[in-house]
Amino acid sequence: MGRGSESDTNGWSRARGLVVKTLVLIGGAFLLKRFTKSTTRWDHARIVARSLSGEKFSGEQASRDPDNYFNIRTLTCPATEMADGSKVLFFEQRFFMVKPCPKDLKCDVEVSSYAIRDADEYKNFCDRTRDQRPLPEEVIGDIAEHLTTIYLKRCERGKRCLYEGSTPPGGFPNTLNGAAYCTSELSILKNNEIHTLDKGYDDDGNQVWGVQKGPCEFKPAPTSSFNGMFSPLNFPPSQPMEKRIEGSFVLEE
Repeated sequence: MGRGSESDTNGWSRARGLVVKTLVLIGGAFLLKRFTKSTTRWDHARIVARSLSGEKFSGEQASRDPDNYFNIRTLTCPATEMADGSKVLFFEQRFFMVKPCPKDLKCDVEVSSYAIRDADEYKNFCDRTRDQRPLPEEVIGDIAEHLTTIYLKRCERGKRCLYEGSTPPGGFPNTLNGAAYCTSELSILKNNEIHTLDKGYDDDGNQVWGVQKGPCEFKPAPTSSFNGMFSPLNFPPSQPMEKRIEGSFVLEE
């Protein structure tokens, strides 16, 4: 009897040990999968949309080089979301639509700009409370003609940017100040800083509008009450960008 009890006890001990080891292995595999999960195409689009949103200033650059840059304030905010998940942002009397690049293109995120059908209805859009803005379905109906598209790719390791890209060669049609076409470049850096470079050219290739030197550098405004206005259409929370991804952003003037 004594030997049988001792044998049973040793058997149960070994069984418990195997169960514990199995649970440890399963738990370790789960954690490893969780921490090494790759960033999806839609994750990239959400990161870009969040980076573009908010109040930003170019004052720091303007103070360094007042002859070529101005202290400009930009304000971008979520407007609605399309049925396919594309984020629609409002910026300076136009819409941005942010979504993953088609799989046949060698890029990660495309940022397209669109005219607004009734621009007067969107004055001070980002400064309004939710109940004073056009409804999401009205926003979708007010997306008018396509203006430009910038194709962004993840930046290589070691660069300051997260994403960078530009319009295709030849740009897009534009008639501002006698232009025939325009080009745009966009870089997205850590901490939601963006660099933009927009230029317009005539038929002879002469620049007729836009910055002559390098890109404009826009840095987020200090934390203020404005940030709370994003809550009604806030994008899903994500990990800090610098921890998930290791780009140049251009807006048409």
